[in-house]
Amino acid sequence: MSESNKPGPSTLSVHGGEPPLRDGRSITEPVVLASTYPFADTAELHAFMRREIERPEEYGRYGNPTVAAVEAKLAALDSDGEPGYEAALMASGMAAITTTLLAMLRAGDHVVFTADVYRKTRLFARTYLAKFGVLFDIVEPSLAAIEGAVRDETKIIFTEAPTNPYLRVVDLDGVVALAKARRIKTIIDATFATPINMRPCARGVDLVIHSTTKYLGGHNDLLGGVVIGRAGLVSAIREQVGTLGAVCDPHNAYLLGRGLKTLALRVERHNHSALALARLLAEHPKVEQVWYPLLESHADYAHARRYLRGGGGVVSFEVRGGLEAGTRLVDATKIPKLAPSLGGVESLIEQPALMSFYDQGPEGRAALGIREGLIRLAVGIEDLADLRADLLTALEAV
Repeated sequence: MSESNKPGPSTLSVHGGEPPLRDGRSITEPVVLASTYPFADTAELHAFMRREIERPEEYGRYGNPTVAAVEAKLAALDSDGEPGYEAALMASGMAAITTTLLAMLRAGDHVVFTADVYRKTRLFARTYLAKFGVLFDIVEPSLAAIEGAVRDETKIIFTEAPTNPYLRVVDLDGVVALAKARRIKTIIDATFATPINMRPCARGVDLVIHSTTKYLGGHNDLLGGVVIGRAGLVSAIREQVGTLGAVCDPHNAYLLGRGLKTLALRVERHNHSALALARLLAEHPKVEQVWYPLLESHADYAHARRYLRGGGGVVSFEVRGGLEAGTRLVDATKIPKLAPSLGGVESLIEQPALMSFYDQGPEGRAALGIREGLIRLAVGIEDLADLRADLLTALEAV
């Protein structure tokens, strides 16, 4: 234990939320595949319905022991081991976002989104929230812009940190203070930060969302999403999971639980390698600009130093020569795989103009601030010397 008598991040990753001994004394969490859970008799059914006993839910859409065990670990990680927090694990990061918003909003309510939240979150707002009569504004990730968008009807401020692809970091304390003064709920998508690099719950954020597909799983082999916060609020969201059906598969939950055991170790390597590569790129003559939150040149460097324990594994940079130059660099790399996503042990590389924003065309991308020469490198856990050499060689092709 640390001097504060709180377990450290690696200890929480391994042991957080776990019982001293499991049923059957298995050291790992068993995979429970049952969809239905019978009652011993009608007396037990009555006791269960009156919440007098704790036992697995009666049907898999309402709960699963493997999923519940991983939820307990996720809640412990994001709350720094503090009691009173819960997690609701779902089928994907977008399931966690959409289920949370649908559970908390009704027609006439208003939401403030910051502009760099995940593009599918913005699409959900425009396509579905608008159809259901929910009002919203999408503003720059600055405290002044958020405050300027707040109305009497505002129920939620939804932000993200660091953002994709420019890794913006909002003034979290300022947003929380504003929201509490106006009795507004705060939600942050902290997928890029992970619970290792940032603990929004400790700063008063109401709900934290992660795509567990990324760093939390860490091996590019599962889909999942989670929302974490105070027990009462999360329980209300969890009730909607059974209605909307975005349940997490127990196999995925098992893989996630296994991946979480090494989360702190992996994120430490991601942090170290990404910062080193960001500094290398920032000094290279063929690179126009680098975005990494712990580079002094980043617009939100002061906020990043205040709120982040590490900068994460994503480095975004613009090469001189635009789209074609970026393509030559991407095709010349040998270690990173050309693929979307991030947070796994394998390094991945992509050009947002040809991947996430291809359908927007040059004018649409310009309107969204996506530069043609932009490259996003999701740094894995390979040896830094090998990544550095590969990147330098690829830059020669530009």
